[in-house]
Amino acid sequence: MSLRPPLPYEFLPQVPTFELTSEDIAEGGKLAEEFIHAGGNLSPQLAWSGLPGGTRSIAVTCYDPDAPTGSGWWHWLALNLPADTAGLARGAGSSDADLPGGRSFHARNDFPGNRYDGAAPPPGAPHRYAFAVHALDVEALDVAADTPPAQVGFHITFHTLARAVLTAEFGV
Repeated sequence: MSLRPPLPYEFLPQVPTFELTSEDIAEGGKLAEEFIHAGGNLSPQLAWSGLPGGTRSIAVTCYDPDAPTGSGWWHWLALNLPADTAGLARGAGSSDADLPGGRSFHARNDFPGNRYDGAAPPPGAPHRYAFAVHALDVEALDVAADTPPAQVGFHITFHTLARAVLTAEFGV
């Protein structure tokens, strides 16, 4: 039996959750070709509801804890979405222009790129991709588009009121 790293949210401060759904991915399901880096490289559709009072903005991330790096791999960091945003359409991770609100932007991922970059694991066991929506207590995180992903993750964690996660797999 191979051991898998835990999802990072298991060790962060516990926060309430809310409803997170997707027309494109199912909890524990397999990512389709269109969401893979070498395939369509589109971000999946996500929808959420039930954010807690006090939510002032939203962040959406995708993280692979199974990457052979010792620190995982960030695939997507969409930040400063308006608090009244209820979801993102398929492909919204392609550019900042596809995000809602005038303050939203993509921080650098680990490829590096300032967008969604889909699953691209090396051959072997499937990797997990944790798509997380974070309800935040600030209108805007104090980070820039070139801030390293781990540092962005720190800021997200510090300001998270609630979080919802969908995890899907892909392997070659």
